[in-house]
Amino acid sequence: MWFFRWLRSNAEHYLLIAAQDQIARRHGARRPNPPRGLSELLWLRVFAPVYRSLPWSLRHKVMLAMPGSHRRQWASPPQPHGSAVPSQLRAHQPN
Repeated sequence: MWFFRWLRSNAEHYLLIAAQDQIARRHGARRPNPPRGLSELLWLRVFAPVYRSLPWSLRHKVMLAMPGSHRRQWASPPQPHGSAVPSQLRAHQPN
């Protein structure tokens, strides 16, 4: 499972940098540092553009197929157990 964790971590990191670069270019702001090395070049110049061009339905299917924390479900809300105001306080409040 370490591979999927590594893949997700790197994908999030480089997609964030690519998005920051795109916004900086659009607004004339300072852009992130250019890629250094083959690894950064592949993530930023190949992976990020290909990922952005994929339709959401395909991205969603890939994410569901990969094991990891993104597949965890929210816990259901707890069942209510009476009033949140103690009965002693309600007895002393004016109507």
